[in-house]
Formats: sequence, structure tokens, C-alpha cells
Amino acid sequence: MFRGPNPGDGERLSDYSHVIPLFGSAGPGPGVLESGLDLRGSGAPDERSWSGSGGRWLLWPLRGLLWATLLIIAYRGVTAIIFHQASAPPGGTEPGGAAAVQFPVTLAEAYATEFGQVYLNFSPATQAQREQALAAFVPPGVAAANPDLGWNGTGQMRLQSEQVAGIAVQDARHAVVTLLATVNGQLMELGVPVIASGGGVVVAGEPAWLPAPPQISPPPASLGSDPVARSELLNELPAFFQAYASGDNAALSRFEPRDVSLTGLGGAVTFGSIAGLQVPPGGATRQITVSVIWQLPGQASADITKLEMAYRVSVVDLQSGKWYVNEISAATEAVGVK
Repeated sequence: MFRGPNPGDGERLSDYSHVIPLFGSAGPGPGVLESGLDLRGSGAPDERSWSGSGGRWLLWPLRGLLWATLLIIAYRGVTAIIFHQASAPPGGTEPGGAAAVQFPVTLAEAYATEFGQVYLNFSPATQAQREQALAAFVPPGVAAANPDLGWNGTGQMRLQSEQVAGIAVQDARHAVVTLLATVNGQLMELGVPVIASGGGVVVAGEPAWLPAPPQISPPPASLGSDPVARSELLNELPAFFQAYASGDNAALSRFEPRDVSLTGLGGAVTFGSIAGLQVPPGGATRQITVSVIWQLPGQASADITKLEMAYRVSVVDLQSGKWYVNEISAATEAVGVK
């Protein structure tokens, strides 16, 4: 053991009393706490030395400082590991490579749409122009071996309309874009195989004629009707649809509850009549279906064009005996009662 002499009065410090533990529960040795240490080499204790238990105040700040330092180091180390792993792409590839593996859906859909406009139109009179146009969408080898992409050069096909119905992405380079089209008056789907790489796309080869979506039977209309509410609404809805057709905000405000603002049709049509109304039973708020007959303006009175259209209207009774309109949109089903 090390024992240090006190040059002043010959007293000795206790064993290891000069060591301040950082993590233990023990404090400084009694020799330090109970006797002043003369830093100037004199025998008398220094006036600025600590005595008794008052020296313990220094121990806890030192412990706190050390723990805070260790926690900061540990926190920075853990966060560095977490953020480094999160930013690193799978497989060790660079961040730029991660974006490159995503299939360009929007580009492929637009490319297939342009291809469909060429492919679904053919006639012997324009065969050469069609072959040249198709060559811009397919690989050179395909264009050389099959310039008409399967058409034998006879007959005609005319495209009336088309749009993207969906896309099935197989991997980072391959997908099939499905076009919904009307050709020669017939609805059909066209599956277009597309390959993408490095920001470019190409139609891999001949597309596929697919059946149109099947027509389904709609679910049965909701049963039940509220004759009292229906009678009340039949008295109020004509005035509402007149205001809705004209787009008159002041007139529409009479049918709007507080904090609701409806936008009318701005005079595109004029109101004719209510052709049908379905009012299900319920509480103060109802989802009703209304069939409205519109008249197209600007035509001779003897030959007026009329259109019947169905609307889904959310109405509310504010306990005042009057129905107000919260929202109006296209109906999801036909009017059950006319």
C-alpha cells in the first residue's frame, strides 16, 4: 500500500484516501474529509481546504458529468449505425441504383397508348405508313421479320377510342399494359408487352387481343321508402335543381346548411322535372337518389333536347320541417321508384 506523508504535522493519509471513486458508493477517505491539505507546504491547514462532509458536493457533479459523456457517446454510436443501415440500399448497391430498378409505369402506359393508336388502325391503302409507324415502337429485329405485327394485309380495322385499363408489372424491366379500346364498334382489351431499361421503353412484340370486362348484374336496390319524407322532398327539390342548374349562389344558399357551399352548373342546362325519387327510411340525414330531366338551352321550343340523369343527394332535416342539401354527386345505382 502507498502511504503519503504529510510534511506539515507528520500525520499520514489513510490508505488510498486520495482516490475519488467514480462509480462506487464510497466517498473520500476520512483523512481528506477531516483534515485540511496544505498545498503550500506549510504545516497549518489551508484556509481554502474543505473539511467534514462538505467535500462530497464535488463527487456527484463529477459522476453526472461522466455519465452524461458516456450516454452522448453511446447515443451517437447507435444512431450512426441505424442511419447508416437505413440509407444503405439492399445488396450493397448505390442509392442511384435503387431508383433504377423501379419500373417506369407512367412512361410505359403512355408508350403503350401511342402504340395502340397505330396497331389498332389498319387498311391496305395505308399499309406502308402503318409498317413505318410500328417500326418506331418495336425492336429492329421484330420490325424486319414481322413489319405488320401479325396482320396479313387484308381487311380494315378502325379505332374509335382507347385508354389504359391497367398494368401488370412482372419485374424491374417487364410489364404488360392493358388498353381498353373500341374497334369497329366492339369493346375489347389489348395486352401490350413492354420492356423498359435505362429510361427507354420498347414494345417487345405482338400484343394480345383480350376480352372486354364482363358485364355484371348490379345488386338489388335497397328496399323500403319513407313516403312522408319523399313527399316533403318532392316539394323542395324542384326549386333546388332550378338553382343548381343556373348556378345562382344566392338561390342555392337557401338550401345549404351552415358551413356548406355548393357549386351549380352555371346555366349549362335548365331544369325540366323530377323523373324519379328514392328516399330510404332513416333519421335526420338521408342519402337519396334523384332522377332529373335536364333541358339543353338555346334550341327551338318545339324541338328541345332533354337528358335524364341520376344524382345521389345527401339531405338533412335540421328539425325545422325543411330539408337541406349537404352534398350532390353522381348516383351509384338507378332510381328504384319512378
